[in-house]
Amino acid sequence: MNIVLPPGGIVIGLGCDVIEIERVRGVFDRQGERFLQRVFTDEEREYCFSHKMPHLHLAGRFAAKEAVSKAFTTGIGAELGWRSISIHHGSRHEPLVRLDDKGQALLAQVGATHVLVSLSHTVTVAMAVAVLVRQQA
Repeated sequence: MNIVLPPGGIVIGLGCDVIEIERVRGVFDRQGERFLQRVFTDEEREYCFSHKMPHLHLAGRFAAKEAVSKAFTTGIGAELGWRSISIHHGSRHEPLVRLDDKGQALLAQVGATHVLVSLSHTVTVAMAVAVLVRQQA
């Protein structure tokens, strides 16, 4: 199903995820650097650990990666890895998605041109919504 968005964008996929902050903290406590290296890019780790409560930001990025993988309808696995998706910030500090070559190929395969993402968190949960969009010329 394609939904036409003004001014001419079409939604290709939609995904969302919610995760408890303590779940991420628990995995980090058990696996440490192994978990961080497997799931997050260097840029993401640097950003998260520059904050007073890094687990909030790690959880937000974890949820964003899950949401993006759900928007692609692949989940995290052979077609799209954890580090295929990276969350960084734009000029207004808005969250943006950066895809590696594997992610870019999948984006083209599903007919999308952009991935939009929104993140939010409280002290107990983080959530993200991702939308794959094809921008019409």
